[in-house]
Amino acid sequence: MNARPGIAVAPDTRPDMHAAFTEAVISAGGQPAPLGEAGALVWADPYAADGFPEIIARAPHAEWIQLPYAGVELFAEHFDRDHVWTCGKGVYSEPVAEYAVAAMLTAFRDFHLFARARSWPAQTGRSLFGANVTVLGAGGITRSLMRLLEPWGCRMTVVRRSPEPFEGAHLTLTGTHRHIAVADADAVVVALALTPSTRHVIDAALLEAMPAAAWLINVGRGGHVDHDALARALRTGSIAGAVLDVTEPEPLPDSSELWSLPNCVISPHVGNTPEMGLPLIAGRVHENVTRWLTGQELIGLVDPDLGY
Repeated sequence: MNARPGIAVAPDTRPDMHAAFTEAVISAGGQPAPLGEAGALVWADPYAADGFPEIIARAPHAEWIQLPYAGVELFAEHFDRDHVWTCGKGVYSEPVAEYAVAAMLTAFRDFHLFARARSWPAQTGRSLFGANVTVLGAGGITRSLMRLLEPWGCRMTVVRRSPEPFEGAHLTLTGTHRHIAVADADAVVVALALTPSTRHVIDAALLEAMPAAAWLINVGRGGHVDHDALARALRTGSIAGAVLDVTEPEPLPDSSELWSLPNCVISPHVGNTPEMGLPLIAGRVHENVTRWLTGQELIGLVDPDLGY
């Protein structure tokens, strides 16, 4: 089964991830190998992209590179056609979709207000049942979110790059029509890959196109949202509020106006925590090592031209 060259796991700057990935390689039948002998590289620190050129230069025989996160924007400048690239695409869909549901319930039920109250507050809130939910992005998070929202009978609109209808959505629109897609939304969920074309996709114009009662839920990347435009929209009541699990930069500086706005809920990128995510991505490594050793198509392929 392992007639192929061995597999390197690097760098070793995240001991927990390095150990989990090494175990995944071994349990899949692979042989850990030094960089100079490896036919594949499993990258073991999502925040060490700056060190990639030096490490890959020491792995001249590597054909395939497995990245640890679904978001690969930190590695985009290194993409090439000399290697097969895979990532954690789809691995974290369920926990992130679960977070998006929790965010919508927090927003609609005014939990953010009740959590700050110091005396008995007014009885406010609305139901998620039958809500219009627009999702920007058509990947695994969107598929999982639609499944989770089925009991609430939400009307789902999906915005994607392709005009091909998204299975189960009431309406599918391309990005050029995103302003139409959000016009009657109760919640707008951002679940995109971050690329140059999606940076600040949530800008002043899109926020103005959203109803005043709508909430923005960002589980994609902080770079998808123009924070200055969002702060203005929240301050003026142009939209009802925002739940942000991702910001730019991270951590969000204490000086950011967003912290002081009562209709902005910020969490520290916990849609997928290390405790939840490490077993999931280790499982992906195991699956792809098995496939690589047996000549099957790998999962989570990255298109270097598209950047995700």
